[in-house]
Amino acid sequence: MFHRIRRRTKQPSEAQRQFAELHARLQNQVPPGFGVPPAEAERTEPTTVVDDFLPPELRVPSHDQLDGTMMPWKQPLVLDGEMVACSECGAYRGWLILSTGGQIWLRCRAGHQQQETRLDTAWFNRNSGPADATHATFEDCLRHLGH
Repeated sequence: MFHRIRRRTKQPSEAQRQFAELHARLQNQVPPGFGVPPAEAERTEPTTVVDDFLPPELRVPSHDQLDGTMMPWKQPLVLDGEMVACSECGAYRGWLILSTGGQIWLRCRAGHQQQETRLDTAWFNRNSGPADATHATFEDCLRHLGH
């Protein structure tokens, strides 16, 4: 039986012969470069400079140009099922929430500040709206927000 299987595999079948003939005929008909990945185009620097579309009075500084951002938070702040209160005066609403240097700080109406480690910058970014103004000093921002 081993010899019969061996003899059969030595002779190609009709389908194998037809495939070999077709392959030989089409071998030279493949366009040059077909199947070869295209060469990367040379990268050239643009020669013209286009000015930003926003006029200077509408541009706002980027996050790396600011020392921090703040937003008002009028309602009570509840974290982990606990209402946050000022550690000095006990106030629990009317906060200013400050985000600076990757830290979150709470400031009550009386001016007491405390760091809130249960909040992070991602929380601040999710809950703050768009900035309506930029200020040169911290005190100017406090006045703008009514503190």
